[in-house]
Amino acid sequence: GLLYRSPVMAQLMRNLRQAAPSDAAVLLQGESGTGKELAARALHDLSARWDKPFVAVNCGAIPGDLVESELFGHARGAFTGADQARPGRIRAAAGGTLFLDEIGELPLAVQPKLLRVLETRIVDPVGGAEPSAVDFRLVCATHRDLAQEVASGRFREDLWYRLNVLMLTLPPLRERPADIPLLWEHFTLLHGGPGVTSEPELLEALARLAWRGNVRELKNVNQRLVLMRGGDTLTVAALRELAPHAGGVAPAAATGTDDDGGGLPLGPLPPGGLSLVELEKEVIRRALALCGGNRSRTANYLSIPRHILLYRLNKYDLD
Repeated sequence: GLLYRSPVMAQLMRNLRQAAPSDAAVLLQGESGTGKELAARALHDLSARWDKPFVAVNCGAIPGDLVESELFGHARGAFTGADQARPGRIRAAAGGTLFLDEIGELPLAVQPKLLRVLETRIVDPVGGAEPSAVDFRLVCATHRDLAQEVASGRFREDLWYRLNVLMLTLPPLRERPADIPLLWEHFTLLHGGPGVTSEPELLEALARLAWRGNVRELKNVNQRLVLMRGGDTLTVAALRELAPHAGGVAPAAATGTDDDGGGLPLGPLPPGGLSLVELEKEVIRRALALCGGNRSRTANYLSIPRHILLYRLNKYDLD
């Protein structure tokens, strides 16, 4: 399910292939919409557990008072409304992979029980039912900085260490512009069929946008243009009309004309285009200099987690 041409995604795929045969816990980090569940599924499909269940749970989508029974199961009569026993998501993943998305949203009160399951591989359902041994591979994902969550007391340090065996970061779409035309054509085929095409100017404009919502935003914009199209060719004009704020920047910025930069200290953009990568490098260099080389202060100044700054420094060889 991962489509890519960019070197950064090719490296991620090599890391996924290398990690797949192991049963070690994997923590996937990245902004919302970057494809963390697809990466988790790739880990599962490339592993020896490929023919067993892949069970995905969004920890942020379950009401707090139901998380425990949802994960660990419950006995009949364990609480009001429990008219029958349920195995829970962990036991449903027996033999396969359990994917806990948005693990940073897991209630603090439930975290010790999850830690115990990870250490003993024994699930104790709510309501005193017989504990069950279960074999599964755990993959977690989060858009939060869990180290910062630990420091603020919102996430248990011991669970953080247990999950952080292997951490892989999914790059935002703005760092993989070479993948945007490929993904766009894939979504166009998905939403409109083989008869719908895109003009080259549209693909060029799409690759220059920031896509703060990442692949999810790109997919939604594509579906909008396909559904509302006036013909069989998707155009830049349609993008400006139907999705004027696509990519998180105004259309004027995508075409190289003047833009106020959303309040940032930027002058008019050059008509001939610019390199977003080189711009980001220069911003990081200047922020580091401004903060006297202190990486924590630099990350705070740029309003990004420290691990993301370290990732950028290593990627751009700015250490």
